[in-house]
Amino acid sequence: MKYPETPAVLVKNKHFKLADVSTKDKGVFGETYAHKESAQPRLAALRQRLVELQENLYAEHQRSLLLVFQAMDTGGKDGAIGNLLTGVNPAGVQVASFKAPSAAELAHDFLWRIHLKAPSRGHIGVFNRSHYEDVLVTRVHELIDKKTAHQRFDDINNFEQLLTRSGTRILKFFLHISKEEQAERLQDRLDEPAKRWKFEPGDLKERARWDDYQDVYSDALAHCSTDDAPWFVVPADHKWTRDLAIAEIVVATLEDMNPQPPKADFDLKAQVIK
Repeated sequence: MKYPETPAVLVKNKHFKLADVSTKDKGVFGETYAHKESAQPRLAALRQRLVELQENLYAEHQRSLLLVFQAMDTGGKDGAIGNLLTGVNPAGVQVASFKAPSAAELAHDFLWRIHLKAPSRGHIGVFNRSHYEDVLVTRVHELIDKKTAHQRFDDINNFEQLLTRSGTRILKFFLHISKEEQAERLQDRLDEPAKRWKFEPGDLKERARWDDYQDVYSDALAHCSTDDAPWFVVPADHKWTRDLAIAEIVVATLEDMNPQPPKADFDLKAQVIK
């Protein structure tokens, strides 16, 4: 399908590098909207349309949509997901977060725990972090080597193709922030009592590996962006452009899917309500 024009970059190149994408780019949004407030009516309209499409998807109960979110620490995954799904019926949404695997999960292949959380028919599934952690964190911390990572790229592509053939559309979003923006957001977490619960000292150790993460992310996105399961790099220093770009792409995809409620399988005229 043809995706709407947004600041988000659709990854198509096997030599893709995150360094080539601005984290602050507003793209067409900068030309259309003077400021954040002027974009709010469009975002509200997209949310309402998403509510309608999600209801049809749930009623149709034949297909599903999987949204994968990845980012550096403080990249805004929680905020982006919350903004996108405002007003959507929770009964039609399945959210999964993937942290360090448990002993039971480690006893299986790396995709085992992921497949268990794939969205069922009629649902929008959301992965807050995902199977890509097993070719990112593991690689930065030298738990796997480049050869193993690339073997896993093949496994991931095959897995996502399986989901697609089974009726699941897949969209993957990398929320792209700058190292300077991350520093400001980490400082905010320390300075504001209401946000302190989000801060972990270990975040600073991961920040020290910034360049390594940029390299492995670039590699994963370049090799695992396919027609069936595309990766979008979303400039995310400006939260409002991030949210609007994601909403535009998700709504356009659901409209392309065009879910339809099932037709009544009984005689409507024979039904008399007394």
